[in-house]
Amino acid sequence: MRDIAIHRRDLLAAAFAASFGICGNASADDDLQRTHLAALLHQLDVLDRLAQQSALSAANSGRYHFDFARLRSDIARMRAGIEDYLSPRRAQPRDPTELSADYRREELGP
Repeated sequence: MRDIAIHRRDLLAAAFAASFGICGNASADDDLQRTHLAALLHQLDVLDRLAQQSALSAANSGRYHFDFARLRSDIARMRAGIEDYLSPRRAQPRDPTELSADYRREELGP
Protein backbone atom coordinates (compact mmCIF):
# COMPACT_ATOMS: atom_id res chain seq x y z
CA MET A 1 0.00 0.00 0.00
CA ARG A 2 2.87 2.36 0.83
CA ASP A 3 4.40 1.74 -2.63
CA ILE A 4 1.13 2.81 -4.27
CA ALA A 5 1.05 6.00 -2.18
CA ILE A 6 4.66 6.79 -3.13
CA HIS A 7 3.89 6.09 -6.81
CA ARG A 8 0.86 8.40 -6.72
CA ARG A 9 2.86 11.13 -5.00
CA ASP A 10 5.60 10.81 -7.61
CA LEU A 11 3.01 10.91 -10.40
CA LEU A 12 1.47 14.06 -8.94
CA ALA A 13 4.86 15.75 -8.56
CA ALA A 14 5.91 14.81 -12.09
CA ALA A 15 2.64 16.07 -13.60
CA PHE A 16 2.90 19.42 -11.89
CA ALA A 17 6.59 19.79 -12.76
CA ALA A 18 5.82 19.00 -16.39
CA SER A 19 2.89 21.40 -16.44
CA PHE A 20 4.98 24.28 -15.16
CA GLY A 21 7.70 23.48 -17.69
CA ILE A 22 5.15 23.37 -20.51
CA CYS A 23 3.40 26.59 -19.54
CA GLY A 24 6.48 28.50 -18.41
CA ASN A 25 7.81 29.32 -21.90
CA ALA A 26 6.66 32.91 -22.56
CA SER A 27 7.59 32.80 -26.24
CA ALA A 28 5.45 29.73 -26.99
CA ASP A 29 3.05 29.95 -29.86
CA ASP A 30 -0.54 30.56 -28.69
CA ASP A 31 -1.85 27.44 -30.43
CA LEU A 32 0.90 25.32 -28.93
CA GLN A 33 0.20 26.76 -25.50
CA ARG A 34 -3.51 25.98 -25.87
CA THR A 35 -2.63 22.42 -26.89
CA HIS A 36 -0.41 22.04 -23.84
CA LEU A 37 -3.06 23.47 -21.55
CA ALA A 38 -5.61 21.04 -22.97
CA ALA A 39 -3.14 18.22 -22.23
CA LEU A 40 -2.74 19.58 -18.70
CA LEU A 41 -6.54 19.47 -18.27
CA HIS A 42 -6.38 15.79 -19.20
CA GLN A 43 -3.62 15.23 -16.62
CA LEU A 44 -5.71 16.97 -13.97
CA ASP A 45 -8.60 14.65 -14.81
CA VAL A 46 -6.31 11.64 -14.30
CA LEU A 47 -5.05 13.06 -10.99
CA ASP A 48 -8.61 13.73 -9.86
CA ARG A 49 -9.61 10.12 -10.63
CA LEU A 50 -6.55 8.84 -8.74
CA ALA A 51 -7.41 11.03 -5.76
CA GLN A 52 -11.01 9.80 -5.83
CA GLN A 53 -9.93 6.15 -5.97
CA SER A 54 -7.37 6.71 -3.21
CA ALA A 55 -9.96 8.36 -0.99
CA LEU A 56 -12.26 5.35 -1.39
CA SER A 57 -9.51 2.86 -0.58
CA ALA A 58 -7.73 4.86 2.14
CA ALA A 59 -7.43 3.16 5.50
CA ASN A 60 -8.27 5.59 8.29
CA SER A 61 -5.87 4.26 10.87
CA GLY A 62 -3.30 6.37 12.61
CA ARG A 63 -3.25 9.96 13.67
CA TYR A 64 -2.66 11.70 10.33
CA HIS A 65 -4.61 11.26 7.11
CA PHE A 66 -4.23 12.68 3.64
CA ASP A 67 -7.05 15.13 2.92
CA PHE A 68 -8.21 13.88 -0.49
CA ALA A 69 -11.27 16.14 -0.47
CA ARG A 70 -9.08 19.23 -0.21
CA LEU A 71 -6.77 17.95 -2.95
CA ARG A 72 -9.74 17.31 -5.25
CA SER A 73 -11.05 20.80 -4.50
CA ASP A 74 -7.69 22.33 -5.48
CA ILE A 75 -7.58 20.23 -8.65
CA ALA A 76 -11.05 21.52 -9.53
CA ARG A 77 -9.88 25.11 -8.97
CA MET A 78 -6.84 24.57 -11.21
CA ARG A 79 -9.08 23.00 -13.86
CA ALA A 80 -11.49 25.95 -13.68
CA GLY A 81 -8.62 28.44 -14.00
CA ILE A 82 -7.25 26.74 -17.10
CA GLU A 83 -10.72 26.46 -18.64
CA ASP A 84 -11.34 30.15 -17.92
CA TYR A 85 -8.08 31.00 -19.68
CA LEU A 86 -8.88 28.82 -22.68
CA SER A 87 -12.47 30.10 -22.94
CA PRO A 88 -12.60 33.43 -21.11
CA ARG A 89 -16.01 34.75 -20.20
CA ARG A 90 -14.49 38.12 -19.41
CA ALA A 91 -11.03 39.62 -19.33
CA GLN A 92 -10.76 40.60 -15.64
CA PRO A 93 -10.80 40.14 -12.69
CA ARG A 94 -9.72 36.60 -12.01
CA ASP A 95 -10.45 34.76 -8.77
CA PRO A 96 -7.54 35.64 -6.42
CA THR A 97 -8.22 32.81 -3.93
CA GLU A 98 -5.13 30.73 -3.23
CA LEU A 99 -4.95 26.94 -3.20
CA SER A 100 -4.86 25.32 0.22
CA ALA A 101 -1.83 23.07 -0.43
CA ASP A 102 -2.09 21.52 3.03
CA TYR A 103 -3.39 17.98 2.67
CA ARG A 104 -2.53 16.39 5.99
CA ARG A 105 -5.30 16.02 8.54
CA GLU A 106 -4.78 15.14 12.17
CA GLU A 107 -7.17 12.65 13.75
CA LEU A 108 -8.16 13.92 17.20
CA GLY A 109 -9.46 11.62 19.84
CA PRO A 110 -10.58 7.98 19.65
